[in-house]
Amino acid sequence: MTVAGRDRPGVHRQLPPAGHGRRGVLLVIAAPSGAGKSTIANALRASEPELQHSVSVTTRAPRPGEADGVHYHFRSKAEFDAMAAGGELLEWAEVFGRGYGTPRAPVEAVLASGRDMVFDIDWQGHRQMRAAMPGDVVGLFILPPSLDILEQRLRGRESDSEDEIARRMQQARDEISHYDEFDHVLVNDQLDRAIGQARSVLHAARLAVARQPGPDGMIRGWR
Repeated sequence: MTVAGRDRPGVHRQLPPAGHGRRGVLLVIAAPSGAGKSTIANALRASEPELQHSVSVTTRAPRPGEADGVHYHFRSKAEFDAMAAGGELLEWAEVFGRGYGTPRAPVEAVLASGRDMVFDIDWQGHRQMRAAMPGDVVGLFILPPSLDILEQRLRGRESDSEDEIARRMQQARDEISHYDEFDHVLVNDQLDRAIGQARSVLHAARLAVARQPGPDGMIRGWR
């Protein structure tokens, strides 16, 4: 995977014109496999109807029942590579020889309209997104209560060999080592509480001064 640098510039103040409302939030949730990032992200989508969905780009062939532009944007390998080289993807990766990525233009349109998006991706995708849109990304890392509990969760949902479990645990340790690249971190020891904490991060991000259209006019009217 091609990844961007680790530096995290400060929040920019490129705000939408007055009257267009606040700029949206790009909440990126990452965690090792088994820590609950997809469960938490899906819970936010279910309880926050204004959260918008991103349709990914992929080089794999459509499966029966899948429609282009609905389930994925299906593109050739050459088209995908050109999109990545041209900066049209916010983040991308190759998984088992197939490309997957997030198109930039739809995300920018959603944020400019004042709506929010949530992604559950890995730390490398978060790094790419933060480099591409530094003032829009709010990063949240989900930790398991312990590595022992994480291993129990993996064993409870997988029928993998001992070698595969060991590989997943080593991958989890590698993922966890990047937690400090994120703005927020929480421990998923109780799912309901973790969902509530993630929702609090989203709500607080919406109120950030840098995302507001500017209360100056209203405040000047109080003087």
